[in-house]
Amino acid sequence: MAGHAVSVVIAAYNAMPYLTRCITSVAEQSIGRDALEILAVDDGSTDGTGEELDRLAKEYPTLLRVFHQANSGGPSAPRNKGLDHARGTFVFFLDADDYLAPEALERMVAMAETNGTDIVLGKMVGVGGRGAPTSMFRRNQPRTDVFSSRVYWTLNPMKLFRRDLLERLDLRFPTDLKIGEDQLFVGPAYLHANGISVVADYDCLYWVEREDSGNITLRTGGSEPRLRFLPRMVDLLLEQVPPGPDRDHLAHRHLTVEVQQLLDHLVHEPRREQEKALARLAEVIAPLWHEGLNDRLSAMARLRLHLVRHTMLDELLELVRFEGELAESGVATPVLVDNGRAYARYPYLRDPSRGIPDACYDVTRQLGVRHHITRAELRGTVLHLTGHGYLHRVATEGVTTGLVLRERGGSTEYRLPVTHTATPGLGKEEDEGRYLHDKAGFEARVDITTAGGGEPLPDGLWDIFLTVGAQGISREVRLGSKRDGEVSGAPATHVIASGDETRAVTLYATKPHGNFTLDLGERKHEVLPQLSLRSARWAPGAPTELEFAGPCTLAAFPDGALAVHLEDGRGGTAAFPARAASEPGGDFVVRVPVKELPAGLWTGQLRLGNWTLELPPLPADLAPATWRRRGLPWFAKAVPDRGQEFALQVARTDLVRAVTSMTRRLKP
Repeated sequence: MAGHAVSVVIAAYNAMPYLTRCITSVAEQSIGRDALEILAVDDGSTDGTGEELDRLAKEYPTLLRVFHQANSGGPSAPRNKGLDHARGTFVFFLDADDYLAPEALERMVAMAETNGTDIVLGKMVGVGGRGAPTSMFRRNQPRTDVFSSRVYWTLNPMKLFRRDLLERLDLRFPTDLKIGEDQLFVGPAYLHANGISVVADYDCLYWVEREDSGNITLRTGGSEPRLRFLPRMVDLLLEQVPPGPDRDHLAHRHLTVEVQQLLDHLVHEPRREQEKALARLAEVIAPLWHEGLNDRLSAMARLRLHLVRHTMLDELLELVRFEGELAESGVATPVLVDNGRAYARYPYLRDPSRGIPDACYDVTRQLGVRHHITRAELRGTVLHLTGHGYLHRVATEGVTTGLVLRERGGSTEYRLPVTHTATPGLGKEEDEGRYLHDKAGFEARVDITTAGGGEPLPDGLWDIFLTVGAQGISREVRLGSKRDGEVSGAPATHVIASGDETRAVTLYATKPHGNFTLDLGERKHEVLPQLSLRSARWAPGAPTELEFAGPCTLAAFPDGALAVHLEDGRGGTAAFPARAASEPGGDFVVRVPVKELPAGLWTGQLRLGNWTLELPPLPADLAPATWRRRGLPWFAKAVPDRGQEFALQVARTDLVRAVTSMTRRLKP
C-alpha cells in the first residue's frame, strides 16, 4: 500500500492517564504501522499530557508526530492542525480519552475500499457509564446515505473520512464554537459524501466517560452554546437540502435531540435568560417544524415543540420536570382512551386554559403491543395456537383480538376468529402492576382445509399475525417471537390429507426474528429430503420378510400413507404400509412378506401421497429367501443385472433343474 492508508488525528488536552491507552490502541492496529500515521496535538495541557506525548513519540518514532500549541479552548483548533498535516488516504479523528479495538481501522478501510464510500462509521461502545449511539448500528450497511439510514443521529467526528472529500469541501472544524463544532464538520461531509458505510458487526471504538467527567463534550453546559451552533445547522439544512421527506428526516434529529438537550440546560438558568433563550429557540426551529413532521415524532416531542413554538415557558419547565420523574420511575404514563384513540396523560392534557391540541398527546401508534405464545402445534389438519396479546396501558375491555394469515409477497389475507380467554393478573410484573390485562388470552384453531375463506388454504408462505384490539383501538403484530421455551420454532413438516389429495404443511419460525409462518406446498421445506432409505435386508427373526428402513424427519403423516408399492410388470401390484418412527427423526420400517407375493419380477417405490422415492437396489450378496407354498419350494432373490434399480425375483423352484444342478455339484 503506497503511502499511509490512515492518518489518525488526536486532539489532546489534559488527557492523562487515558492518553497512553489511546495512542497504544492505534499503534497496535492490525492494519499495520506501515499503513498508519498518528498526528497528536497537545492543546496546552497542564497535567503531563505533553510530556507523555513526547515520550510516546520516542517509542514510536516513525508512527507518531506530536504538535504542541497554546490552549485554544476546544477541540477544533487541534483537530484542524492535525488535519492540515495529514497525508493518509483516510483520516480518523480519535479523542484522547477513547481507544480503538485492534481490528477497527483495518475493517473500516476495507469497508470503504470495497464499496467506494467516503465515510465509514464503526460501531461505538460506551465505557464507564457513557452512553453510545446505537440506532445506526443495527446491522452492517455496505453503502447507504444520510437520508435512507440513521447515520445522521451520530454527528461526532470519530469516523473514517476519505481525505479527498474533506479537502474538496475545504472542511475544517469551526473554532468559534465551544460545542456543536463537530456537527458543522460532519453534517456537510455526510451531505456531500459519495456513499457512507457502517461497520456494525465489530466493536470498533470504545467511548470512555472519564472518572472526573472531564470529557470536553460532557463539561460544556448552558443553553447559550447550543443556541450558537443550532441555527447554523438549521441554515445548513435549509440551504443544502430541498423541502420534503429528506429534509424532514434530518430535521427530526435536531427537533428532538438538540431541543431536548437545550431545554434540560434551560431549567437551571435565571428567568430572564430562560425567556430570551426560549424565544430564540422558537425562532430557530420555526423553519424546520411543520405539521407534516408530526407522524415522525413521538407525542412527547410534539408536545415539547408545541410549547416551544408558543413560548410557553412555565409549561415547558413543568414538562422537563415531568420527563425527569418519568425517566427515574421507569413507569409508563397512563393513557386516556377516547373514540378509538389513546392520549398520554402528560401535563395539561385537555386543560382548557392552555388549549393544547389532542394531537400533541396522541400515542395510538406508539402503544406497545405485548404478546406471547404458549402453544403452537399442528395436529392433523389443524394448527392450534394459544397465548395472549394486549395493548400496553389499555384495559382489556371490548376485546376484538383476531388472527390474520397473510400471503408473503402477495395481496391475499384471511382473517380468522379466536376464542378469548381470561388472564387474571397479567401485567402485574411491569409498571409496578398499575396496568392489568385480565382478558387478553386467546385460543385459535386454524384448519388448513377451510382457512382459505371456507376453502383449503392455498399453497404459499403464510405469515401469522395477531390483531390485538380493545376499546376501539387495534394494532397488528407478527406472532411467535415471544413464546414459551418449550414452544419450538424449528421447522416441523406435516403431510396431511386435504380432501382427496395429500399436502405438505410446515410450521416454522423465521430467522432472525422468530415469527411463525406456515409453508404450504413446499415453498421452503421439501418433503423428500426428509425421507431416505438404507439398503434392504431380511428382517431379523423373519427370513422371508424384506425389511426397508430409514430416517424420517417429518413431524407426521396420515396412517398408511407411507408405504412400499411393488409392481410385477404384468399388472400385479402390492402395497405395504410403513410403521412410523416412535419419535421424530427416528427410523420408519416397512416389512414386505415376500412369500405372499405371486411369482414375478417385482420393482417398486416408497410412496407418500404424491411423493415417490425409488427403492434402493438389493445387495448383490443378499441370500435368497426360501419357503414352501402348498408343499412346493419357492424362493425370492435379488436380480443382479438391473443396475441401480430394485428388482426382486419371486418364483417356484424348478425341481428338475434343481436336482440337475445339485448332481453336477456332487460329481468329483
